[in-house]
Amino acid sequence: MIRFYNGKVLRFEPEMRLTDEEVWTDGNRIAYVGPVKEVHPAFDRQIDLRGDLLMPGFKNAHTHTAMTFLRSLGDDMELQSWLKKIVWPREAKLTDDAVYTLTKLGILEYLSSGITASFDMYVHNEAYARANVDAGFRTVICSGLNNFDADPENIEREYLHFNQYHELVSYMLGIHAEYTTSLDRMEYLASLADKYKAPCFTHICETKKEAEDCIKRYGMSVPLVLDKIGFYRYGGGGFHCCWFTEEDIRYFADHGLWAVTCPGSNLKLASGIAPVEKMRQSGINLAIGTDGASSNNALDFFREMYLVSALQKIYEEDASACPATEVLKMACVNGARAIGMKDCDDISSGKLADLVVIDLNRPNMQPHNNILSNIVYSGSKEDVRLTMVNGKILYENGEFFIGQNPDEIYSEANEFVKSLTV
Repeated sequence: MIRFYNGKVLRFEPEMRLTDEEVWTDGNRIAYVGPVKEVHPAFDRQIDLRGDLLMPGFKNAHTHTAMTFLRSLGDDMELQSWLKKIVWPREAKLTDDAVYTLTKLGILEYLSSGITASFDMYVHNEAYARANVDAGFRTVICSGLNNFDADPENIEREYLHFNQYHELVSYMLGIHAEYTTSLDRMEYLASLADKYKAPCFTHICETKKEAEDCIKRYGMSVPLVLDKIGFYRYGGGGFHCCWFTEEDIRYFADHGLWAVTCPGSNLKLASGIAPVEKMRQSGINLAIGTDGASSNNALDFFREMYLVSALQKIYEEDASACPATEVLKMACVNGARAIGMKDCDDISSGKLADLVVIDLNRPNMQPHNNILSNIVYSGSKEDVRLTMVNGKILYENGEFFIGQNPDEIYSEANEFVKSLTV
């Protein structure tokens, strides 16, 4: 058992609040949250928070983890040229071993940013899953069915395989995007959703061209095309959502779908600014993703949170838009629920022990006028003191505990990058 005491605890249910409680973990679960007890069991470790903040970990609700190998390659290029000249030729050379190491590299960055789970859509899923399990990190794999898959029926095999693979790994259905997936393949994915009563996800309305081309093809927007084939019959959502119309917003709100905003990537690729505040006011469920390191280029949730809020203030010409508390809820609670991790959404007895300690005794976190605003508006990865996943401390005070030396991961990743040069 591990005891966290002498600090502050951020809780979200039944309302967001800071408490002075202590927290005990037992195995992979939270065993106790409450006042200091005079008598308590023998702990394996007692962690004095020294006034720091214990909070639920951030959930990265959209990413492509192994794309770390493309970080800073082809920056400042137009999207289609970047994809055709830089990304696709190198992706064609990826191996299981490369994806394994490149995934671990991404996990190191997640942990140092206070991220305790990811929702990942990429390739070589067996190697990807093994990397997460070996590192002790929690992930949900999202299928990315598209026109280039040689065997579309592999999606069903993966769905069954990875949903009983390991306690840290699960799998959701998805297509890469409407513009990369033929109608018959989208309908096939929808049939799987019907068969398993499962939610579906996809990249959606990321660019203006994507949104306009869909209307030219089908006479309706991407969300409505997907609705027509039953894609969202059992819920799910979409990544990016930059070019949603008013009708699209109403549709997502009415059907309880998730919109995952990725502001860092959308800005760098000049894709657009998602109407997050309009979606929030309309009742859409909102979460946050980094997208891949190929387009972001960081996997830094503090930067994403700041951008989510600040961009909406400009977009709406309203400084009160998208307040810090709502952004924190998107990052912690909503992210967990979007990807099916309802046991990771708060700090309470019985929940999974996916926790982060934020150092409040740093210059950028002082004074404590508003601790929650500090996290969103002045917070930094440097403030992450500890990251725990599934009851195990994987990062603490700059050190990683994932079963492999980071320097070895860096060296292997750089060797793979050389081998992928085209």
